[in-house]
Amino acid sequence: MTHDIKTHLADLMRAALVSVTPDQADAAIVLERPKQASHGDFSCNLAMQLARALKRNPRELAQLLLAEIPRSPFVGKAEIAGAGFINFHLLPSAKLDVVRTVLAQGGAFGRSTLGGKKKLQVEFVSANPTGPLHVGHGRGAAYGASLSNLMAYAGWDVTREYYVNDAGRQMDILAVSAWLRYLDFYGEHVAFPPNAYQGDYVCDMAEQMKIAHGDKFVRAAAAVVHGTPGLPDAERADDEAKAQREAHLDTLIANAKALLGEDWSYAHNHVLNEQLEDCRSDLDAFGVHFDVWFSEKSLFDTGLVARCVERLEKAGHLYEQNGARWFKSTAFGDEKDRVVQRDNGLYTYFASDIAYHLNKYDRGFERIINVWGADHHGYIPRVKGALAALDLDPDVLDVALVQFAVLYRNGQKASMSTRSGEFVTLRTLREDVGNDACRFFYVLRKSDQHLDFDLDLATSQSNENPVYYIQYAHARVCSVLAQWGGAADNEESLLGKADLARLDNAHELAVAAKLSEFPEVIESAARELAPHLIAFYLKDLAAAFHSYYNAERMLVDDVALREARIALACAVRRVIRNGLAILGVSCPQSM
Repeated sequence: MTHDIKTHLADLMRAALVSVTPDQADAAIVLERPKQASHGDFSCNLAMQLARALKRNPRELAQLLLAEIPRSPFVGKAEIAGAGFINFHLLPSAKLDVVRTVLAQGGAFGRSTLGGKKKLQVEFVSANPTGPLHVGHGRGAAYGASLSNLMAYAGWDVTREYYVNDAGRQMDILAVSAWLRYLDFYGEHVAFPPNAYQGDYVCDMAEQMKIAHGDKFVRAAAAVVHGTPGLPDAERADDEAKAQREAHLDTLIANAKALLGEDWSYAHNHVLNEQLEDCRSDLDAFGVHFDVWFSEKSLFDTGLVARCVERLEKAGHLYEQNGARWFKSTAFGDEKDRVVQRDNGLYTYFASDIAYHLNKYDRGFERIINVWGADHHGYIPRVKGALAALDLDPDVLDVALVQFAVLYRNGQKASMSTRSGEFVTLRTLREDVGNDACRFFYVLRKSDQHLDFDLDLATSQSNENPVYYIQYAHARVCSVLAQWGGAADNEESLLGKADLARLDNAHELAVAAKLSEFPEVIESAARELAPHLIAFYLKDLAAAFHSYYNAERMLVDDVALREARIALACAVRRVIRNGLAILGVSCPQSM
């Protein structure tokens, strides 16, 4: 029972509709799976849908439709329920046909042509390379990777991309942070700014500079702090104090650039390369891989940012105020207009972001999905407005928002601030609970929903731990197959010839029905950009299999029944493998 059975049932309903009311022959026919097994395998609400237009009682209309439904070799019975639902009960043979389909298609079972091989770009993570990835970034990484796998499985031609913010102030702050720590090694002590990057990794990069270049970059502390405005008292948190701290830091950066001259680019590139490589290796170990690492700096080097701003100017979407150039984003639904070029001539991050999206369109992507943190919600209308202003279709762009995950350790919420250095890294979390638990737990909720990461649950070996529960189902099947002694390299092909008619109890039919839902889950998850639906489905499939396994013996003496049951178990294993592969989770053969 696959998508074909739904098409078949829809055709039956269409034939009945044409017979009863030809004028409504084009009405949409929706088939859904009832929540209760007693209500059948599929349910259709067509009678209730048309009752008002036809001025008929929905149950009476359902009765007329039911009488005209053609006979089918797959339907055991069709009946009216409730206010006018038509429920279909399939024959066992129709339910069990999916087992043979799964075993025949193997790793391709569930794949869809929904995407039509259209070019899709998924841009995710894209964290500033200013420090190690933390557990908040981990959720975006797991979601983006799973979403990319899902969309490819659903028929899209997917490009996975990381946007490297290698231009702008944040990288300057990291570079000056490392340089100040480097000066400490040579006795040139400068009071370390509270808004610079504080972590141990900054000291490590400073030490690398010392080992590689000795005192080449040493400058007098007095020259470094020359002209810097005073810092406010540490306890002050008002806006004026914050502005003073930022002005102090900006002056330190300007002094560093002047004092180091051409050597500044070394300091800048050193911290960039170190953090970018750390990010790459961390993501690789997490099973998250990118086809493209796109440099923000390249947008400036090629002049695309300047050309993009000029294009907006010529189209009449910019105005000048107080020496700055503003984009009229309120004309496109934004809450206020936005600066694209400051009065000092420097382009804003928004300007480079517009250019980056223009570049995406220029590369021929037919659909673009940005995975952003939930705090970027207000950024969506201004980006889409800029695309419209450039005469590009803003509907090509989808934005999936991801709430940061919150990690609780010993009942305490862990901080995730990158500048303060007080954060739990993704690497540490992976070491604590393992990649599989990380990848699965991160996508166990809808991406824009709050997620508390329960460490105790993630590391437990119990039925309450969903990833353990699913993997255990896979391992159970592997154990059964090993005891059966079939050809390990040809099990699916061999079992495809089993007499499935021997499977007739409620547990077996329930497992088969659950297997048949997988292709539908794939398409629903792809349409909703929701890989968590696959996680939910796999939990339900594992539950159905565990119930079956606990109720029935697999390796019975009856050869035909034994092979039929093993075939069903092998199909469960295959679907678990296909689903967990999308989520980036492994399938152990023993646990």
